[in-house]
Amino acid sequence: METVLVHVIRRFHYEVDTLFPYEPRPLHGWIKPSEVRDSRLPESNQASGTAVTIRPDSYPPNTKGNFTTGQEKVIRDILADIEGLVRWGGHDRRPYEALFYLDLRPGNSRLASVAAKIRAWNETPGAGAGVLIDTSLPTRQRQSARYM
Repeated sequence: METVLVHVIRRFHYEVDTLFPYEPRPLHGWIKPSEVRDSRLPESNQASGTAVTIRPDSYPPNTKGNFTTGQEKVIRDILADIEGLVRWGGHDRRPYEALFYLDLRPGNSRLASVAAKIRAWNETPGAGAGVLIDTSLPTRQRQSARYM
């Protein structure tokens, strides 16, 4: 699961909006279970290490429209890259555009196969996060359309 979430973070950093180390809170991963405000909300997944918020202070809960159309297109492409195993909080009924969380049951075999695919990209020059991807290609648009 770490491999998949790190891939999301890296692509976000490279293609959506650069994260800087001097920012107050560019990423927020694991939280103590005692800090979970409402276990019914998707962000409670952070207590199990299956969710991350990217720039949570910039994209607060219950707000939409924090990203341009182009940035949202890239976010959908990221979700397509990982075969929909991660859900973007911007698509939730109660939007939280900073939130990305695993959207599968524990033990799902797809997680291991997608993680292996990402590891292979990471070991292959010219593949994986950090490589310029043309999200306007028809094949990529068809794949990402499933994650609107």
